[in-house]
Amino acid sequence: MKESLKRIPMGRLGKPEEIADLVSFLASDRASFLTGGSTVIDGGMLQTIR
Repeated sequence: MKESLKRIPMGRLGKPEEIADLVSFLASDRASFLTGGSTVIDGGMLQTIR
């Protein structure tokens, strides 16, 4: 587990409530101008792969 956490720039796993916050936003009227796309919630890990 420690080795996996080293690959995540934020140094920790995401919390369920952090995912829920995004889902709540996307389902709200505040996201009414969004028409599609992908949102990556990975603590910055994708940036280290690129």
